Amino acid sequence: MAGVAAGWLPTGAAAGLAMQQRLCVRGIVQGVGFRPYVYRLASELALSGWVRNDSDGVTIEIAGPAPQVAQFCQRLPLEAPAQARIDALLLQPAEAAISAPGFTIVASAAAHSAAKASIGPDTALCPACLAELFDPASRRYRYPLINCTDCGPRYTLVRRLPYDRANTSMAPFPPCPACAAEYQQPSHRRFHAEPNACPVCGPQLQLCDLAGTPLAGHGTVQDALAHTLALLQAGQIVAIKGLGGFHLVCDARNSAAVAELRRRKQRAAKPLAVMAANAASLAGWLQINPAEQQWLDSPARPIVLLAKLAGADEALPGIAPQLSSIGALLPYTPIQYLLFHEAAGRPAGLGWLDEPQDLLLVMTSANPRGEPLITDNQAALTQLAGLADAVLLHERDIVVRCDDSVLRVDTSGAAQFIRRARGYTPLALPLARATAPILALGGFYKNTLCLTRGAEAFVSQYIGELDRVANCRALEQASAHLQHLLQVAPQCVAHDLHPDFYSSQLAARLAAQWQVPSLAVQHHHAHIAAVLAEHQLDEPVLGLALDGVGLGDDGSAWGGELLLVDGAQAQRLGHLRPLALPGGDLAAREPWRMAAAVLHQLGRADEIASRFADQAAAPWLAQILRRAPAYTTSMGRYFDAAAGLLGLATQQDFEAQAAMLLEGAAARYGAVAAPAAGHELQRLPNQIWQLDLAPLLQQISVATSPALGAAQFHAGLCVALADWLEAAAAQTGLRTVAGGGGCFLNALLLSGLQAECRRRGLRLLINQAMPCGDGGLALGQAWVAQRWLGAAGQTDTHWRAECV
Repeated sequence: MAGVAAGWLPTGAAAGLAMQQRLCVRGIVQGVGFRPYVYRLASELALSGWVRNDSDGVTIEIAGPAPQVAQFCQRLPLEAPAQARIDALLLQPAEAAISAPGFTIVASAAAHSAAKASIGPDTALCPACLAELFDPASRRYRYPLINCTDCGPRYTLVRRLPYDRANTSMAPFPPCPACAAEYQQPSHRRFHAEPNACPVCGPQLQLCDLAGTPLAGHGTVQDALAHTLALLQAGQIVAIKGLGGFHLVCDARNSAAVAELRRRKQRAAKPLAVMAANAASLAGWLQINPAEQQWLDSPARPIVLLAKLAGADEALPGIAPQLSSIGALLPYTPIQYLLFHEAAGRPAGLGWLDEPQDLLLVMTSANPRGEPLITDNQAALTQLAGLADAVLLHERDIVVRCDDSVLRVDTSGAAQFIRRARGYTPLALPLARATAPILALGGFYKNTLCLTRGAEAFVSQYIGELDRVANCRALEQASAHLQHLLQVAPQCVAHDLHPDFYSSQLAARLAAQWQVPSLAVQHHHAHIAAVLAEHQLDEPVLGLALDGVGLGDDGSAWGGELLLVDGAQAQRLGHLRPLALPGGDLAAREPWRMAAAVLHQLGRADEIASRFADQAAAPWLAQILRRAPAYTTSMGRYFDAAAGLLGLATQQDFEAQAAMLLEGAAARYGAVAAPAAGHELQRLPNQIWQLDLAPLLQQISVATSPALGAAQFHAGLCVALADWLEAAAAQTGLRTVAGGGGCFLNALLLSGLQAECRRRGLRLLINQAMPCGDGGLALGQAWVAQRWLGAAGQTDTHWRAECV
């Protein structure tokens, strides 16, 4: 529990004397059953007073004998609800004397401009609600929107704070007498549960065709679920409404259904996620260690990447072709559980959830290719025509779209996020310092935004690529909603250095509108800064940025950079040897072109036409390369080149596909020694360290098998990068390295580089709570802007009057 000093407990009252105390509790204390918890604790200790939600979080006035008041204050942070997070407990002078006996929950206070409250993320159905859901004697038996103070929608449900039903999308559904009685009963777990509902008064479920014609539902929930399952088992594709948006769902074991889903979504090879009733249902095809099991079972219910076992591709055809892992998740909404329950024959109780279940479902975002996740019922009917055969929807609106989170678990059991969204957004990351509020708008790919408030950073849900108008509008909406929710007025707007990104243009427009400064942050500086922000590190470090592309200070395409980062300043110490980009942006989509660029660099251009005879452009590509096309230092393009040289990928259906295929091939082959003399480290006339990987690529180009070449590439690359870092450490005296950029999602690269750094006495830090790719750029931009404001004299005292 951050922010609670050891000596915060009240003092000054003699034992046995009456005492009154006000406490302000900050953190995730709204929407998690905190007020009912306070009520029960105060009642147990026979104390008087009240508790309320307000724009600070939760405020408590407590009165009674001094020992009981002290005991209350001592126990308060120790016995809080599981989903609560207390960041600070502040003692304040009591207001009017409490004369009436007893303790009450009072109406929420009106919001004010200096808000400090936060709302928690959405969580999976809790065990108590699960038991009720499958109890035939319960009045909520199989009710598809069951929840309580410990589970269900939060962030995706809330329009504004404080967290009251009137401020959520449950406002149109007045509780029935039975639900109202639960809400008012202190001993009930739904005491002050704002989204509380039941089949009598709550939102209803309905299955429709794409014309909006009801197929089942509204009073016949069992028929709606049975009909949905029948469609899925018949090979149909159903759009199903979740917490943060709709999923497109089909039978994961049905190869024809999976192929049809790919055809309709224009998703030829990008991996799909699979949902199972429990981990036991995946055990035959996916490797699950205890740490991965914990993440799968966690209340956030992320998609977890799991290694394939023998037979996985035969059992789950077309789910993740040629890759070494599959993304899997477990149910988190009542509707999802009920589909598995229906397939199991509607057994009573929870015992069936401990047994393997045959049903496996593909769960992928319901959206036309490249568009935002669909959240609205009417939009689902109109925009999913041609994608889904039917739509299973309910009447509770989704206020904020939020995709599923995706992570991988490393060898230490810690998570490394690939996408941070549902289940984690909008949890704040603590920062090392507090400054004026900053809005950072991220980059182009995998866009997220970041809003700071004091010493906290709130990073938005995943928004996506800003190449479509709808995604650009989604960025604007997410920015406005987060500002409104947190009651923050930004005093600076940060963005990427690239002026053509929509996020950069929006930043300029907002800064002018608000009359605040804007700051362009170089892409790779932001990657390294995101690592420093997460680790709350405020000292100079070596920054190793490895990604696909980012605009450099010199206007060229960077992506394999060695930086010295010192707050708002970043100095380029080195880069990878530039590679030609034959065809410009086309080279990033066709790895064979990058392989051809390597052959040209190695003096083997005469091999291009024969080596890539199946490519129409191959005969004249050597001529293009002789004309000095654009160049890049991108590590991502080096991965593409290696995959192209080894024949693992000539085209890419999705970003980083070639690198993933290369990693998968290397993982299948196993560990190898790094090739001797696999790189050259050169000091250029401008004192820049250049890392030349041409010798490594030369060696793998003649490997006896693609898998061997892939393994050699990874082993040689880790040694080359570590040698590069060691040389820079000797030059600068810095031994801490921050590694950022999407290439750090490669597990073989990361584990190998970590081992090499340990051998050299270097400390390597990476992102874990945030994605290391472009999904973390906004956090890094905000961190740099904080230091920039500090250097400009905008200290904590400058803004405290407005923001505290």
